[in-house]
Amino acid sequence: MRTPDGRECPYYYADVQRWHTGREECRLLEDQTDAAQWTSDLCATCPVPNIRRANACPNMKLHARIRGRTWRFWEKPGMVITASCSKSGGPVANPYIGCGQCHEELTFITQK
Repeated sequence: MRTPDGRECPYYYADVQRWHTGREECRLLEDQTDAAQWTSDLCATCPVPNIRRANACPNMKLHARIRGRTWRFWEKPGMVITASCSKSGGPVANPYIGCGQCHEELTFITQK
């Protein structure tokens, strides 16, 4: 579904009826204590749509939490995303690329 800032996110849900937006939620935060603090304003800086656009690996699981305000008062709250791989069983250092074990290189052989 499209987020309020116009990007496609598989975890964003809004109950929209006749151009009226009802309940909005981030399904990546389900069953977490941070879900009560979530607002749709956090979608503007959330990296999940960009991660899913760069890497659509079905084995990569994303985990989210909301970063609160720090001692740097100018920083706004935002989403902190970590990833893990269900196939390799470990954390993923760069979710944009993946773990490196799920997808092997393709070799094309052409005949003359």
